[in-house]
Amino acid sequence: GIIYERGRGVPQDYVEAVRWYRLSAEQGHASAQNNLGGMYRNGRGVPQDYVEAVKWYRLSAEQGDADAQYNLGLTYYEGHGVPQDYVEAVRWYRLSAAQGNAFAQSNLGSMYGNGHGVPQDYVEAHKWLNLAAAQGNATAVKNRDIVARRMTPAQIAEAQKLAREWRPTKQ
Repeated sequence: GIIYERGRGVPQDYVEAVRWYRLSAEQGHASAQNNLGGMYRNGRGVPQDYVEAVKWYRLSAEQGDADAQYNLGLTYYEGHGVPQDYVEAVRWYRLSAAQGNAFAQSNLGSMYGNGHGVPQDYVEAHKWLNLAAAQGNATAVKNRDIVARRMTPAQIAEAQKLAREWRPTKQ
């Protein structure tokens, strides 16, 4: 599926990519389920269908796939295929972020910084944004610096300590 989706050694063909992703996804392969969800989300090789995307993301996310957990969090944040729900978005971002997904860490940090789905907490926001920034996430760098302007030096030091002590988990 990946080969056809990206056109590596074969002409790019989203319909063919969907066919291979579906064969694997229906056998329970988490990455294929996530990839198939992405095809539905973006309308590549299939009509765009957010509800179908959520179905495949959820199957993968429940198996512990960090990318699918991030994608499912994003669907709840945006309200695509599900009712918008910041608490659910935080739940899925947190699971993905705990495994080291920089996009989820960045989004989780923003959720803490804005108080969306969680009580506003600049220390937690800075910690997650700092972790994402360390992986090169430019949005996280920008948002971390914005949050830092609202924090005391002691809060920044605490957030940095938490980020240094943080270790990824695997579900």
